[in-house]
Amino acid sequence: MQRQRFFRVSLGWQIIIGLILGIVLGQVFYQNKVAIQVMQNIGTMFISMIQMIVLPIVISCLTVGIANMGDIKKLGRIGLKTLIYFEIMTTLAIIIGIVVANVTHPGTYIDIHSLKGSDISQYTATAKTAKHSGIWSILMSIIPTNIFASLGKGDMLPIIFFSVLFGLGTASIGKQGKIITDVLNAVANVMFKVTNWVMRLAPIGVCALIGVTVGEMGFNSLKPLALFILIAYATMAFFVFVIMALVGHLFHVRFYELFRIIENEVTLAFTTASSEAALPKMMEKMQDYGSSKGIVSFVIPTGYTFNLDGSAIYQSLAALFLAQAYNIHLSIGQQITLVVVLMLTSKGMAGVPGASFVVLLATVSTIGVPMQGLTFIAGIDRLVDMGRTAVNVVGNSLATVIIAKSEKEFDDEKRKKYVASYTRGD
Repeated sequence: MQRQRFFRVSLGWQIIIGLILGIVLGQVFYQNKVAIQVMQNIGTMFISMIQMIVLPIVISCLTVGIANMGDIKKLGRIGLKTLIYFEIMTTLAIIIGIVVANVTHPGTYIDIHSLKGSDISQYTATAKTAKHSGIWSILMSIIPTNIFASLGKGDMLPIIFFSVLFGLGTASIGKQGKIITDVLNAVANVMFKVTNWVMRLAPIGVCALIGVTVGEMGFNSLKPLALFILIAYATMAFFVFVIMALVGHLFHVRFYELFRIIENEVTLAFTTASSEAALPKMMEKMQDYGSSKGIVSFVIPTGYTFNLDGSAIYQSLAALFLAQAYNIHLSIGQQITLVVVLMLTSKGMAGVPGASFVVLLATVSTIGVPMQGLTFIAGIDRLVDMGRTAVNVVGNSLATVIIAKSEKEFDDEKRKKYVASYTRGD
């Protein structure tokens, strides 16, 4: 006897419903400090639960993946290939942002002095540090002096560095290392199970986080900067559905099929404005889709630091938007310098709170934009952050499949089975 199947709302639709309810609640409780604080606490608890899961998954999966790989030359090749790909894509994103800003001139349509400023003191200290940090400080920050301190702070690069070395060490001791890989495999499986439980709370977390954004800002505050927001989202959509699709086609990746597979994670990243919220399920899905555990475990966490395509688009657009608003004309040479500065500062600042905004603070002074200019777009940063976070997630999923295919570590039969089961909703 066939079991009756009841109507069931998918997680993606639950998140969208949570988004709509959050907008309604935010408007109802506009400027209501008590309601905003309650929603902020609920949203923070959801994000904290996700952050609780991320590091155990990254450490266990990456250590096992590297141990199974066991070849330091192969690891070096994958690492170099991954970083070159990331650099090309983020540089392309920066250039596209600058081209769009030059074509549309969003800053010329606004009176910058009529805008209301926001408090940016929480970002300025980090930005001042960024100005004095070079390539050596970035490289030195990768090596942890105390791995437990890095775990406590959630510093992804030192954790990746340690996990890679630990994985190589595990592979080098032969049969004894199998005990470690078995334990860490079990840890990963447990954490993926916990992830599924936590994700059931995603609609509530999304509702709360969106409610806070709308409750604090309201819709009226968006009107003066509506054109900039629209251009930013149109540029990010172009980058995803045209540039990434073309890159995927170049490497024989079925981009739109891949996008369909990760749409729930993209929606979650968009509504929470948190890449970490999507990371656990992304790592699980990319393995199910056909990429090897070693590639997935290395590329995705590294991408969350080095492959921030959405952030790169926003930073270049915002820098030129402010220059135009202040009637600062930038020559071709100055704009090329801006590209180089953004390439360096974006890599150095990845992983810090409000990274994209901190990069802007560390960059705009090089093109003569007053620091005060940043206060005028700080209010909409959260809204644009939602879009750039979603683009970052798509970019990292595409990178994972491309690197896996280039290393012949992509199982196409596994992909076909997973896509078929995903389409059926198994």
